[in-house]
Amino acid sequence: MEKNDLKNNYIFNWQGTLALIGGMIVGSSIVAISNVISIFALKENLQYQDFYLLIANAAGFLGAIFAFDYFIARPQTGRKLNFNFSPTNFVTYLLIFPMMFGMMLIGEFVTAQIPISGPFFGEYYQYFSKMMEQMTSDKGTLIFLAVIMAPIFEEIVFRGIIQKGLINKGVKPWKAIAIAALVFGVVHGNPWQFVGAVLLGSVLGLVYYKTKSLLLSILLHAFNNLVSSILVFYGQTESFADTFKVSEWLILGVGIALFSVFYYLFMKKYRVHYSEN
Repeated sequence: MEKNDLKNNYIFNWQGTLALIGGMIVGSSIVAISNVISIFALKENLQYQDFYLLIANAAGFLGAIFAFDYFIARPQTGRKLNFNFSPTNFVTYLLIFPMMFGMMLIGEFVTAQIPISGPFFGEYYQYFSKMMEQMTSDKGTLIFLAVIMAPIFEEIVFRGIIQKGLINKGVKPWKAIAIAALVFGVVHGNPWQFVGAVLLGSVLGLVYYKTKSLLLSILLHAFNNLVSSILVFYGQTESFADTFKVSEWLILGVGIALFSVFYYLFMKKYRVHYSEN
């Protein structure tokens, strides 16, 4: 990427971090305050309604994106945030989805090695499980949140803003991908989702960096969440090994094979890196 190009693009730094965090807090607070007003004025706690989960999630992310756009991107570039959502050729889809699925299997194996019992992990896992169960029992709400809202908002923030902003700043691409993936894992708030989020975030970051299309990372993110949701709904577990009664080592082997082959083909196809306008 030429130096002249960097002047036309926003960068991500500590100020960007504050903008994202502050925007998310403000957005979430507005929804929370609205609920408090509803409790006192209407005698109804909206927190127990399925739509509240969707609104609260959207408000937090929209607040973060708006804050970064208004306070960081526009002052730096003189224009609003802009992302490339262009589709790509069919062959690319044939490469990235098997690569993503392979990493999903690898992530499952690694996650399965994290204890779910003991003085620390046991209590933490029970708390995390209860929290997830209490979110909502409505499948439609969870599907909409996990397969549509989360992929769009999270990819804009973690890949479109953080990763891209770091690369624009001059950070080496692999470091920017790793940092965005690590932050993506941390915000999930528990060790079991952290591992999978970091591994999958690395694939999402790689695909975005190479193709320059945020649409592709959104579709891959949605694919991962859809598969996980289906496993939970019909097998009461996110584990392929438990659902299909096969060895975890088989899952790992298949995952490594799929990821390795399609990673090689994908990298071979996208050897030349073009800067994003």
